[in-house]
Amino acid sequence: MALVTTTEMFKRAYDGGYAVGAFNVNNMEIVQGITEAAGELNSPVILQVSKGARSYANHTYLVKLVEAAVKENPDIPMALHLDHGDSFEVCKSCIDGGFTSVMIDCSSMPFEDNVRITKQVVEYAHDHGVVVEAELGTLAGVEDEVSVEAGSESYTHPDEVEEFVTRTGCDSLAIAIGTSHGAYKFKASQCTRNEEGILVPPPLRFDVLEECIKRIPGFPIVLHGSSSVPQEFVKIVNQYGGNMPDAIGIPEAELRHAAELAVCKINIDSDIRLAMTATIRKYMAEHPDHFDPRQYLKPARQAVKDMVAHKIQNVLGSAGKA
Repeated sequence: MALVTTTEMFKRAYDGGYAVGAFNVNNMEIVQGITEAAGELNSPVILQVSKGARSYANHTYLVKLVEAAVKENPDIPMALHLDHGDSFEVCKSCIDGGFTSVMIDCSSMPFEDNVRITKQVVEYAHDHGVVVEAELGTLAGVEDEVSVEAGSESYTHPDEVEEFVTRTGCDSLAIAIGTSHGAYKFKASQCTRNEEGILVPPPLRFDVLEECIKRIPGFPIVLHGSSSVPQEFVKIVNQYGGNMPDAIGIPEAELRHAAELAVCKINIDSDIRLAMTATIRKYMAEHPDHFDPRQYLKPARQAVKDMVAHKIQNVLGSAGKA
């Protein structure tokens, strides 16, 4: 099976009450961990590349790594997606360079500018058999080169979604309902604490999601900033020399509920970074004499695989849906 677009993935996910995981990739081990989990669990999967990843690893290397994963998992639907493209030129480069899906993120711009640039990307992408994700509303937090200060984010306005989708022709829409980029999704002042002193984030705005569903029924919705920041990884990072106080993510039960509604794509990046970093920190502390990267990257790759398998089975609900 060659790389596919997300069109059929999302149709099946919408009808089936599950979501497809969109996992950010930066190197070989991450690609392998994600796709091995998807292959063994017979799950569709989206491999997404940010502008920062293209700068770090090189567009060509990343595309070839994904093509290798397709060859190794011929029965699994895979899409290669640009995450947070910030211009027509970046989107065009990815469309011309083998991506099957791109996101144009002009959510920080005025509505009319967002419509105009998104429509330009859609027209070029559709002419080349590629699908487009757009965004309304802005998420707080930091992810690669996307940075929005807390207090500057804005929820999606449901009364704008129908006009936006109709005028742009986009294929899916990322909305803001309270998720946030990075491992520090909320300030302590926004949260409560449980008996163990762990921060409990404010609930997602499902009222906004449900109103958007009413306005664009049957249309695939996307959630960005949806890592759950597993506390076991945070503890390991801190135990072995790290410094991540009050890192907090989105509760998995809320993401599962979103997947049961109209959310067809859930983005996960920080959890991959945490799984790898925690595993490598622990390994290096326990094996101070080791210096071969293969020694510590092998368990790191396994940690990514285990984490993705957990997401597929228990959060996304996409196991067996390939």
